[in-house]
Amino acid sequence: MLKVKDLMTTPVFSLKENDTLHNARSLMDLQRIRHIPIVTVDNVFCGLVTHRDILSATISQLAELDPETQKEIDSGIPIREIMRTDITSVEESASLKDAAQTLLNHKYGCLPVVNHGELTGILTEADFLRLTINLMDALDNQK
Repeated sequence: MLKVKDLMTTPVFSLKENDTLHNARSLMDLQRIRHIPIVTVDNVFCGLVTHRDILSATISQLAELDPETQKEIDSGIPIREIMRTDITSVEESASLKDAAQTLLNHKYGCLPVVNHGELTGILTEADFLRLTINLMDALDNQK
């Protein structure tokens, strides 16, 4: 049976709870990701920031702020003020099928992966799409 650790993305890009909204926006843009797990200084998972959270915390583009002013504002907002803390995580030893069911049933975009509370990876919808494509390729090669 496949386990979460067999499919999860690792290493995972994360931020500390004292990092800023600017750090989160920059990391998402640079790495082209939509979810950032937040950890303590001891790498214990404590929250999550999504692209949607960042959009919600951003002053509307209708305000016509110049990029430098937006950067200044973002740099003054600690990530802990916008991160979600009621996040479901999954142990790396959990069944991949159970993790997929959790993503589907709750309409989550990701599951942070932990081992005894410490962040070890992330499981996203994209990981399951990649698995699906690989399985379809394998089926095509059997024909």
